[in-house]
Amino acid sequence: MSFFKKIFSREKKETLDKGLEKTKTSVFSKLSKAIAGKSKVDDEVLDNLEEVLVSSDVGVETTLKIIERIEARVAKDKYLGTDELHGILKEEIASLLSESNSEDGSEFTVPKRDVPHVIMVVGVNGVGKTTTIGKLAHQFKSAGNKVVLGAADTFRAAAVDQLIIWSERAGVPIVSQGMNADPASVAYDTLQSAVSQNADVVLIDTAGRLHNKVNLMNELSKIKRVMQKVIPDAPHEVLLVLDGSTGQNAIEQAKQFTKATEVTALALTKIDGTAKGGVVIGISDQFKIPVKYIGVGEGINDLQVFNRIEFVDSLFSSDKA
Repeated sequence: MSFFKKIFSREKKETLDKGLEKTKTSVFSKLSKAIAGKSKVDDEVLDNLEEVLVSSDVGVETTLKIIERIEARVAKDKYLGTDELHGILKEEIASLLSESNSEDGSEFTVPKRDVPHVIMVVGVNGVGKTTTIGKLAHQFKSAGNKVVLGAADTFRAAAVDQLIIWSERAGVPIVSQGMNADPASVAYDTLQSAVSQNADVVLIDTAGRLHNKVNLMNELSKIKRVMQKVIPDAPHEVLLVLDGSTGQNAIEQAKQFTKATEVTALALTKIDGTAKGGVVIGISDQFKIPVKYIGVGEGINDLQVFNRIEFVDSLFSSDKA
């Protein structure tokens, strides 16, 4: 398909290729075994491919969709060689991601508004939520935006302290009331501060886990209500951060948070340290929520705007292609 002819930023693409290396190596090893001795895509190859995708954490439901699409291609083209399988996988998965509204982004941009663009960040403890906020702050500032952080994860002293460190590293202001402060109060003060500074972007950190889902839902709802006293349509985005290295556990976390609040975008972290990068495909498809950012390294610049074409190209292009 013509969209794979795009010229990618070489540095970004190299980082992405390296970040997906473990997943790609695992997928290609399994794919090679799946098509060994076969010249065309037949039922046995499709059965083996199904096993490859499921074991790569794409997920059962999404895998079945991909297999059905490839079956349709086989039926239409009558003869399909196994050497064409990589290209077909790329095309069908990229198409699937586009149906989940995952776009081909490249820049850290936010809509221009009369008020700051407010992003409320949610996710369980340990997924890299606070680090992601810090990296986003750096990227948004580097893109010329005025950024303000809000330390509303007040249930853990480490979360507040960590965000303060990131604010210093990124060189952006932070509003913090310390541990055990009312999260909604912190969010309110953050938005007031951002408005007074004519900020472009506000990033609000929130608690990763409360005693139960009801408490989590109530807390996030309260934060929203209080922020809307300052900016009536805030938050403009609810970004769920998930640890890509946890595979199917990330999907379970997505289920819990999408029940607790209206999630509008996803960030997948720690993809570089795992062979489970296929989970990006499954999560995007299953929840119909766009993947917006992807973490492919520990460096401050290794959080990338997700681009479905680049992602699929890195994951399913053979080294010979």
